[in-house]
Amino acid sequence: MSEKAYNVLVLCTGNSARSILGEVLFNALGKGKFKAYSAGSHPAGAVNPRALEWLRERGLNTEGLRSKSWDEFAVPGAPEFDFIFTVCDAAAGEACPLWMGHPATAHWGIPDPAQVEDVEEQPAAFRKAAEQLTRRIQMFLSLPIDKLDKLTLKEKLAEIGRIKD
Repeated sequence: MSEKAYNVLVLCTGNSARSILGEVLFNALGKGKFKAYSAGSHPAGAVNPRALEWLRERGLNTEGLRSKSWDEFAVPGAPEFDFIFTVCDAAAGEACPLWMGHPATAHWGIPDPAQVEDVEEQPAAFRKAAEQLTRRIQMFLSLPIDKLDKLTLKEKLAEIGRIKD
């Protein structure tokens, strides 16, 4: 019998950097146990080139990545999510669509590397954001998800989001 694959949605306002990194990292680190997607409340319309560069340098799949609205995932026929993570403070405070299936949610705020204006500092900002996401995703992946009740799981997800990197 095959193991259940969990659907994950990573949200941010612009869906151009942090949420894109989260989508790809969840898919890569989850090794088939997770199917991740990303979206934004006000999509930027394009994926940040620095995010794509960071992913490609590590040999991670960037095919099909695009900046998209969370509205795409709030319609009939969209994937039903098990987990939803906000990775920017603005998206965490916004009124989200109603998600089918009552997914577990958590806020994992990560500073926005796309806001770094100094071109020489941008690679380090993207690396730091990706490393923070990687650590949090790895901690999440180590949880015995199927053995935790909903309340305990929600508490664990919140703890991961509070970790200072």
